[in-house]
Amino acid sequence: MERATFGGTKIDAPRFLRRAEKKLKRQQRRLSRKARGSRNRDKARIKVARAHAQVADARREFHHQLSTRIIRDNQAIAVEDLAVNGLARTRLAKSIHDAGWSAFVTMLEYKAAKFGRGFLRIGRFEPTSQVCSQCGVKDGPKPLHIRVWECGACAAVLDRDINAAVNVAKAAGLAVSACGAQIRPVLLPAQRSETGTHRDGQPTVVGIPGLLPRERKSNDGLPDQGRHLRLPGDRQPDEQGRGDQQHPQRGRGDVHPEQPV
Repeated sequence: MERATFGGTKIDAPRFLRRAEKKLKRQQRRLSRKARGSRNRDKARIKVARAHAQVADARREFHHQLSTRIIRDNQAIAVEDLAVNGLARTRLAKSIHDAGWSAFVTMLEYKAAKFGRGFLRIGRFEPTSQVCSQCGVKDGPKPLHIRVWECGACAAVLDRDINAAVNVAKAAGLAVSACGAQIRPVLLPAQRSETGTHRDGQPTVVGIPGLLPRERKSNDGLPDQGRHLRLPGDRQPDEQGRGDQQHPQRGRGDVHPEQPV
C-alpha cells in the first residue's frame, strides 16, 4: 500500500508488521509450548507483548514524522475518505491494518487544526482512480495490479497513485494552488518596528508605571524631600539632635508612651 502526494512524490508504507512477522511467529510458538499458569508462560507472554508493542511504536513514529512533514510543507491537505472497515474484510486486511490509514488521517486532521492548515475530506465514492487527470474522461475501474495505464481519449500515460492524488486535489479545489505554485510563505526578516518590546514610546520606570521617582509626593501633597517612613517605636529627635538624651534608660523593647498597648 502506497501514499501519493500531489507533487509527484510517492511514499511507500514501511510494512512494519510484515517485517516483524517472522519474529512474532517465533515468539508466539514459544508461548504456546509453555504450560498454562507457569512462570515461563508469563515470561513468554511478556515477550510477545513487547514484540507487538515495538511494531505499533514504530508505525506510530513513522506516522508522526510523515504527518508533521506534510503539515509543515503545505497550507492545505486533502485526503480520500476510504472505507477502512470494508477493506479490512477483504484479502488485503493485513496490509490495510499494517498501513494504519485511519490513525494517519487522524494525525493529519488534528495537526492541521493546531497549526492553522486547511483539511478536506473527499467522498469515498469519488472515482479518483478511474478518471483521467489530463482530460477528465472516466476510463472505468481497473484491478489493483495495474499501476500504470494509458487514457483511451488523450493517450496520456498515467501513474495510478499520482493520477488519483491529482483528482483528489481537483475535487477539493486545491488544484490551482498545487500545480507548481508556491503556496508556502517565504521566510523574511522582521522589520525594525516589529522587533523588541513595544512600550508605546514610554520610558521604563521601576515601581508605579508613569510616575518618576522625583515626582512622587507625600500624603500631605508636598514633594517628598528626604522624608522617610516612621514606625510607631521610632523616636523623633529635637532640633539640637538630642532625642536620645530625653529618655536615656529606654531600650528598644520598651513601650512608647504614645503607643497603645
